Amino acid sequence: MANFIRPDLQRFAAYSSHVPMGTTSVPEIVDHLDTNESSYDLPAPLKEKLAGDYQAHIRANRYPSGDHHELRNAIAHYAQSSATLGDRTVTAKHITVGNGSDELIRSLLIATCVGRPGAILVAEPTFSMYKILAQTLGVDVVTVGRDEETFEVDLDAAEAAIANAKVPIRMIFMVSPNSPTGNALTTAELNWLRQLSQDILVVVDEAYFEFCGQTTVVDALARPNWVVTRTFSKAFRLAAHRVGYVIAAPEMIQVLEKVRLPYNLPTFSQTAALVALRHAQSILSVVEEVRSERDRLLAALKDLPDFKVWPSAANFVYCRPTQGLGEVFQKLYEQGTHVRQTGGGFRITVGTPEENNRTLEHLRNALMLTAQ
Repeated sequence: MANFIRPDLQRFAAYSSHVPMGTTSVPEIVDHLDTNESSYDLPAPLKEKLAGDYQAHIRANRYPSGDHHELRNAIAHYAQSSATLGDRTVTAKHITVGNGSDELIRSLLIATCVGRPGAILVAEPTFSMYKILAQTLGVDVVTVGRDEETFEVDLDAAEAAIANAKVPIRMIFMVSPNSPTGNALTTAELNWLRQLSQDILVVVDEAYFEFCGQTTVVDALARPNWVVTRTFSKAFRLAAHRVGYVIAAPEMIQVLEKVRLPYNLPTFSQTAALVALRHAQSILSVVEEVRSERDRLLAALKDLPDFKVWPSAANFVYCRPTQGLGEVFQKLYEQGTHVRQTGGGFRITVGTPEENNRTLEHLRNALMLTAQ
């Protein structure tokens, strides 16, 4: 590699979908249950409205809105109305938006760690992009474990990691519910996060908030070192448009606006998010069906022999065969069920009823063939 490329980048692997090696055949039906998108597309009338908006109102030769003012106001209203916040108020000053949550994570890393000694703390298994993005920016990553049964964070190890870090821990990432394991933050975990020094930024990723209902937005409004990130890619069904947002104190938002790239969110994506928020009741109506299907899937998975499954508060389930993990993954893929192999198990997105039926059928087949 040429000398102008950072040597440490040669050691990193790019993000991948973990396609099994040697797979060549493509089944007639493929269920994409490996990335936690919504399995339900936007309702046809809303897609038609978006197409009409593009033709009537969007000028392709003009840059997008640079301040996202209309979208930030709409997000603030949604954040306020979707949770009980007491006397706290969310305004546009508490919101910044990004090209997916990944851009926002990157901005947080730039704002806290880049250009000076600093590290982030994550509890594995968790969302892999925290570690990947930190490493690409040359930021140290300190990892701690989770309880093997509950997946709660090892708080003693986390406390020790902060106390003994070679460089200061400047930021902690937590997903609630956690991906891939599906568990929401416990009272003990929340209390520990709240007692941390204000020199450490606490980032709570609420990508699956709509499926869980638990939020820490009140903390983000009350604490200067607390940030909540969310996305339109899950419950709002807009993964193709890559819209994420942060809720935090106005002072933190001002910093993130400084490191944000100009015109970072395309006009069509901003329009799609606004349409989604205006029709939130319709779009989010499938959340209850997803929860019901999740519970049905969990119950069926528990009946499988030599198979372990954990509770979930999100739109996915986490499970693990007692043996033959790679073989089962390969056989699922060959049948057309794409799941995510991570953390020593499978993360399976809750699909439509038809997709979930196929998941169960294919998983039974895979387990039977592996056991032979």
